[in-house]
Amino acid sequence: MKLQKEFYNGCIIFIGIVLYFLLMEFLGLAHFFYLRLLNIFIVFYGVNRTIRMNLAEGKNIFISNIVSAMITSFTGVILSIAGLLIYSYFRGGDSYVRSLSEIFLFGGNPTVNTYCICLLFEGIASSVIVTLLLMLYYNNNFVSD
Repeated sequence: MKLQKEFYNGCIIFIGIVLYFLLMEFLGLAHFFYLRLLNIFIVFYGVNRTIRMNLAEGKNIFISNIVSAMITSFTGVILSIAGLLIYSYFRGGDSYVRSLSEIFLFGGNPTVNTYCICLLFEGIASSVIVTLLLMLYYNNNFVSD
């Protein structure tokens, strides 16, 4: 059974983000919030890979490529949030999330579920932005109706 390229590249995004954050945790750099923002390059890599694979296969219709790119980025976001949910409960649940929210741009005392839902919306917004930026970059390679 062959995995669709969108799911495969979404899994690459997920694995890249997991490895990046575990490496930051291992090196003791997790408290630097600006380093957390660099995971966007992993999302760029996965979505760019999907678009390039589509173009290599001769699929150069704008709408089908944007849908493919969005599925890739959404897959990476959903898997990453699920991984964060599991990891947060493994590390202590709400107390772990409170320590994250002190470091990150959160206020109050969020629960694990609140934290994950907020990051889900942030991830979806960044996925849309990444997809649109890459579609603009590859705009000359697509045909329009």
